[in-house]
Amino acid sequence: MTDSPAPLADPHLVFDAVEGRRDLVLLGSTGSIGTQAIDLVLRNPDRFRVTALSAAGGRVGLLAEQARLLKVRTVAVASPEAVPALREALRQEYGTAEPLPEILAGPDAAAELAASDCHTVLNGITGSIGLAPTLAALKAGRTLALANKESLIVGGPLVKALAAPGQIIPVDSEHAALFQALAAGTRADVRRLVVTASGGPFRGRTRSELADVTPEQALAHPTWAMGPVITVNSATLVNKGLEVIEAHLLYDIPFDRIEVVVHPQSHVHSMVEFSDGSTLAQATPPDMCGPIAIGLGWPQRVPDAAPAFDWTKASTWEFFPLDTEAFPSVGLARHVGGLGGTAPAVFNAANEECVDAFLSGRLPFNGIMDTVTAVVTEHGTPAAGTSLTVADVLEAETWARARARELSAKATAEARA
Repeated sequence: MTDSPAPLADPHLVFDAVEGRRDLVLLGSTGSIGTQAIDLVLRNPDRFRVTALSAAGGRVGLLAEQARLLKVRTVAVASPEAVPALREALRQEYGTAEPLPEILAGPDAAAELAASDCHTVLNGITGSIGLAPTLAALKAGRTLALANKESLIVGGPLVKALAAPGQIIPVDSEHAALFQALAAGTRADVRRLVVTASGGPFRGRTRSELADVTPEQALAHPTWAMGPVITVNSATLVNKGLEVIEAHLLYDIPFDRIEVVVHPQSHVHSMVEFSDGSTLAQATPPDMCGPIAIGLGWPQRVPDAAPAFDWTKASTWEFFPLDTEAFPSVGLARHVGGLGGTAPAVFNAANEECVDAFLSGRLPFNGIMDTVTAVVTEHGTPAAGTSLTVADVLEAETWARARARELSAKATAEARA
């Protein structure tokens, strides 16, 4: 392994560390990551203070409640149409005695907050719309606790160009696990990264047995409670493919040294194998508060951030090889990650459209990856040496979404004929 370029996430480096309480901006505060982060903050008021919140705008009552509990200066919503309802919800929460926080609205509001005065920005937005806030936080010199894997995947070169050493702390459970295990050695000591996957609700099924599974079955994840898109991605293992690309970008480890292993219990979140044959595994019960605490507090640990194991009780942990025929998504992700350029953006955008089609009954489960593969193949190989821009990413995503919708509609029509 070469010593250059430096990895984006390095547990040995701490970017802009501060003593005492850290000021935070939480993006995606009404989602799963955001609500758990707020619970952690409220339990540790001596360590963290939230200055601003952002959300899409669909849960203004919850956003207003969060704003009052945290006494934030600013709240932002992506949808301007949500502002009247948000203002009314804030009035009901605050009453007449307290001034309301400032309200920002529009597609650039989250990015504006990401660049505001704080120590750490937690990007818990779902989807590639998180790219602009990620870039804004990095450009403004904020520590970035990154739960929005899509922004790194679709904008890898853009993120790498802006991020200073130690500026990104990963929040995904798998990458937080790798981050912690990597602290035990140097980059030169690393032989390979092993990313664990629960296997989702369809572990052990063949491709033919997956043909008729329903959205309800796909959303019944055995170990994690997540949003619908991420849950379906876990059922197809697209989520694990995205995490392989993310691990490559975060730690600068070649794709052929990043493996995926199925671990149904979701207790071991990932492992690092070192050159002497030792493997270090990071393990906790399935709970995102631990990775969130690492993202917000590193290099300090937050006491009792997440539950620990009861070692007085017997338990069994299992590991299985990945079935690449039933779940081809990881292999396709490796392919697009190797292509680089706009290929990862095409992969991610096409998948989001296909997941939406599956959830609405317009595409069968196996049709998700069949359609994504077709879109990626049609996109082809990005031109070598071409520098990536945000406009390139947006254009590629727009094309991929449109093409995925066309192919999904065609598949539906053929199935009904």
